Amino acid sequence: MRRVGILSDTHGYWDPRFEQYFEPCDEIWHAGDIGSVELAELFAAFRPFVAVCGNIDGGDLRRMFPSLLRWRCEEADVLMTHIGGYPGHYDRAVAAQLRSRPPHLFIAGHSHILKVQYDRTLGLLHINPGAAGLQGWQTARTLVRLTIDGHDFKDLEVIELGR
Repeated sequence: MRRVGILSDTHGYWDPRFEQYFEPCDEIWHAGDIGSVELAELFAAFRPFVAVCGNIDGGDLRRMFPSLLRWRCEEADVLMTHIGGYPGHYDRAVAAQLRSRPPHLFIAGHSHILKVQYDRTLGLLHINPGAAGLQGWQTARTLVRLTIDGHDFKDLEVIELGR
């Protein structure tokens, strides 16, 4: 069983409450637009850190993190990218892979819009954790926590960090 914290679109901003909210987590997953190497290093010093680069991330972050990452957590197949779209409207860059070999969990950021949705067609859980940084037009900054137990996703929480 793994407790995971998921966020995206920090754009270089470290909220001191990240430590509080990620304290119960075994790992932190970041769905891109990290914003700075220093921020990535802060996360990695706090908890094991899995991330993909986003469209605003510069060369150093692009060398540190891939744009698409697929791995197993517990017994769950996880696919994460920054620009991924939503069920029924997946981005062309990942749509074929999602259709041909759907993961159990698909994570994408970019839109700054929090969305947790089960895709009945592909049989996967889609999570966009919204944006945890200060840049963007979002009305609330958010992150997500959940427990992965074998193939099951449990205890999913959405945490609002304010405006």
